[in-house]
Amino acid sequence: MKFLISLVVVVGLSLGAWQLYQYWLTVKDKEAPPPAAQPQISGEQLAGMPPSLDSALSVAEQRGATGLHDFLTAYGNTIADPRRAWIELDYVVLEAQIDPSQARRAFAKVEGRVHSGSPVYDRMKQLEKTYSPADSP
Repeated sequence: MKFLISLVVVVGLSLGAWQLYQYWLTVKDKEAPPPAAQPQISGEQLAGMPPSLDSALSVAEQRGATGLHDFLTAYGNTIADPRRAWIELDYVVLEAQIDPSQARRAFAKVEGRVHSGSPVYDRMKQLEKTYSPADSP
């Protein structure tokens, strides 16, 4: 009988301790400040492209993947990263609908240039799951 009472007390204390621990976790989560949201950037905010090419880029974007390819062929050497990488990632997304293997090749070029400190890095990492050549069949 003494053993049974001891067992009930130990189980009761264990359950009480578990409930207290669960309550502490909820209180701790409520006290923690929410993570700071990273500011959303757009391609227009990035440096690296002469302002004189803005109108040519707008026309190229309206033409889709072919337009961006032609734009990058004509003006790619005059545009610096991170703006160039952003435009190339736009091209990758559009080209994937037409020729996925070409999109993967273009993505690999961007991936080789963009480093972790670049403002384009987060976007590249999001697209990496889809367009990384290592994932291709």
